[in-house]
Amino acid sequence: MRILVVEDDPELGPHLAEALRRDAYQVELSTDGAEALARGADDDFDAVVLDLGVPTVDGLSVLKRWRAERRDMPVLVLTARSRWGDKIAGFEAGADDYVTKPFQVEEVLVRLRAILRRTAGGAKAVLRWNDVVLDTQSHRVTNAGDLVRLSGQEYKILSYLMRNMGRTVSRSELAEHIYDHAYDKDSNLIEVFIGRLRKKLGSDLITTVRGQGYLISHPTERGVAGTA
Repeated sequence: MRILVVEDDPELGPHLAEALRRDAYQVELSTDGAEALARGADDDFDAVVLDLGVPTVDGLSVLKRWRAERRDMPVLVLTARSRWGDKIAGFEAGADDYVTKPFQVEEVLVRLRAILRRTAGGAKAVLRWNDVVLDTQSHRVTNAGDLVRLSGQEYKILSYLMRNMGRTVSRSELAEHIYDHAYDKDSNLIEVFIGRLRKKLGSDLITTVRGQGYLISHPTERGVAGTA
């Protein structure tokens, strides 16, 4: 999943971005409000971690602009302001949650996971497809109760497809959500990872819809949506 971190602190920003990457997110870091506005308008992010005190354009104004432009990605606000009125202003501007500095990075991770679950079609910490179970909090994947070891990229692909169960995900969309911008998206690594997932979790889990992308159907829909 792609996360935009908007934070101008030269130590906190990179530290928070790295913590999110360790938590299996693809992260981009912006250090001022004007850049954040442009990125939020042009890129498809799954969530934003937004400091209200960024320069050029303050975070509250950035958030108001996004919402006015109907950019509905979930936003977790960070700020050193502790007054209740500032928190209310953030929520009224369209924030989904709020963390006051100083904070523990783990609190940001927990709150981010929570808003992502809420906006992904319900507060589901566990995703299931027949015997395959993916726990989004522990990042554990089991098949018929047995733990399945996945690489970081395999987990990202499986998680994204399961969150979008019943919808065909194009190869380009999948690449955007699992790769850094600098990665060679024209390579065949996605096909390699899909093949590994089928070997580890069963050949009928992921359907290749020719000319469109990949699909994890709802269990009752198998054999309807595409050709494996």
